[in-house]
Amino acid sequence: MKPDFLPSHLQVRLIDYAILLRLNRPIGSLLLLWPTYWALWLAADGVPGITNLLVFTLGVFLMRAAGCAINDFADRKVDGHVKRTRDRPLASGRVKPKEAVALFLGLALLAFLMVIFLTNTLTLYLSFGGLLLAFIYPFMKRHTHLPQLFLGAAFSWAIPMAWAAETGELTNLAWLLFTANVLWTVAYDTFYAMVDRDDDLTIGVKSTAILFGDGDKAIIAVLQALVILILLLVGQQAGLGAFYYLGVIVMACLFVYQQYLARDREREACFKAFLNNNWAGFAVFAGLFLDTLFW
Repeated sequence: MKPDFLPSHLQVRLIDYAILLRLNRPIGSLLLLWPTYWALWLAADGVPGITNLLVFTLGVFLMRAAGCAINDFADRKVDGHVKRTRDRPLASGRVKPKEAVALFLGLALLAFLMVIFLTNTLTLYLSFGGLLLAFIYPFMKRHTHLPQLFLGAAFSWAIPMAWAAETGELTNLAWLLFTANVLWTVAYDTFYAMVDRDDDLTIGVKSTAILFGDGDKAIIAVLQALVILILLLVGQQAGLGAFYYLGVIVMACLFVYQQYLARDREREACFKAFLNNNWAGFAVFAGLFLDTLFW
């Protein structure tokens, strides 16, 4: 819906900002949100503090938007050569590079100010690592075929932060969740990279989709299997019950479905496989929520 009370040129500007920050595409925020909730609920035995819940929920949306701004800044000279991204505000010139940097800094500052309200310094210290990962990830695709690994670390950093916010320490369970989410992110973002593989090869952008080549689906399947195994180990170490394991089983079934979708490596099918991961993350959270509710 357009803000009709504003002059038309401001409406257009706000819409371009919203598109730059992917406010019209919440999938990235949701893929960040579910693992953050895994950590909050497990660390707090199913009853996370209201302040932590609000701060991390808002922080996820702010940092995802900030990440999109700095990502498009980094890709401003190549997005115009990629079919899927050529109409983005920066690539098309509707938003200036300095505006994207300003939005990144402003949103990151807002997220940092919220972290200050948390009660322990460990979470505050960890937030600097999260900011660094969010900033450097977009530039990695020019230097390594593993930008998805850096994205995985960036998308997973909220897990130790949330754990520290709830418990004041970091335990093996926190790092198991972190590892599972890094592997999961590499898997689903490789599906995403398979959508742009032909364009990326032409313009010289690197990705795991290019690195894995014809072994892409098999390697994704191995990563997905490792995610399931680690989450089962989390359940065993945390003493979780049937609802949690049911959620993990649903995630495993969705992984099989994603492999089926991407069987021919068609662009739209690979994108659907990527989007399906929202439900995989939600399934694990729903199982964890129900399990801790009836603990």
